[in-house]
Amino acid sequence: MSMLSKLNKELNRQLDQPAEPHRFRWWHIPLLLLLIAGTVYVVMQNKGGKPSDEKTNAVAYQKCEGAIFGTFYHITYQYPTDLKDSIEDAMHSVDNSLSPFNPNSTISHINNNTSSATDSAFVTVFTMAKQISADTYGAFDITVAPLVNAWGFGFKNKENVTDQLVDSLLQYVGMEKVWLSDTLLCKADTAVMLDCSAIAKGFGVDMVAELLEAKHIGNYMVEIGGEVRVKGKNPKGESWNIGIIKPDPDPTGQNQEIEEVLSITDISMATSGNYRNFYVEGDRRYAHTIDPRTGRPVQHNILSATVLAPNCATADAYATAFMVLGLDDTQHVLSHHPELKAYIIYADSTGQNAVWRHNM
Repeated sequence: MSMLSKLNKELNRQLDQPAEPHRFRWWHIPLLLLLIAGTVYVVMQNKGGKPSDEKTNAVAYQKCEGAIFGTFYHITYQYPTDLKDSIEDAMHSVDNSLSPFNPNSTISHINNNTSSATDSAFVTVFTMAKQISADTYGAFDITVAPLVNAWGFGFKNKENVTDQLVDSLLQYVGMEKVWLSDTLLCKADTAVMLDCSAIAKGFGVDMVAELLEAKHIGNYMVEIGGEVRVKGKNPKGESWNIGIIKPDPDPTGQNQEIEEVLSITDISMATSGNYRNFYVEGDRRYAHTIDPRTGRPVQHNILSATVLAPNCATADAYATAFMVLGLDDTQHVLSHHPELKAYIIYADSTGQNAVWRHNM
């Protein structure tokens, strides 16, 4: 007879004594507790799980969305309560550091030469930008701001940009013209300006993801302006499905189509390429991308570059760099990065869209 059966029999015998029908002795308590624990153990062994499994699976997915960084965000995560306030605090901390449209941000003070002080977010992004710039032969360069301002959004100032103007601005472009001295940002010239828009959204995604992971959230999708980081499963218990938009010269966006849907998890993804924002020269289409090394629009056939990486800031920066490098140099850079995946859409010799994949 097992110990559990003996304890059960003894307890029943004591409780059934006719001389003491209503008395409950103190030593009955540990016996009851042991019986309860034994029952729970047997039940859970038969079910093949732990008591917390069903509770975890029953936790609802939360969703929040809004505007940030001049774009929109959409976040889904499995957690018992709404974390929107904390999520927006994380995004605003990035905005206060890296947004050139925020007059009180760290980067605005640096660009306006009113302060050289940095913060932890700025230092992290700046250090990453330096490394990726070196790895991509200067194709990724956050000192491109003077050229971006000269050309204007969508190259609206194209008719006013002369070779002489471009050459005069190039002397202020180059990652070697800025460096950190402890917590201060030093410039070779006060005319040097920084633009982190090609990495800040991805970094913002990472900051939100780190907030969620600090709360031990294992299932989430964070998307800011098309830059994405996912972990675990979606509400259907499957990997997250993220679409890559097909480049289309239609400025109205009425013909927007999905080129391919990727089923991914535990990874970040960023796409560079202004999908519907092209200019035409001769019989070829080009995305609106400035090469910081020449100061002029790129002259190659990549229409969009999607990069998958362990974190979204890295994916964001490399996707931008690949739009500048072109297909051949992009392939060369990726040959040294087995940790990266890439999905490149380009125009082939006949003008038709074609796809090149790396590690996919």
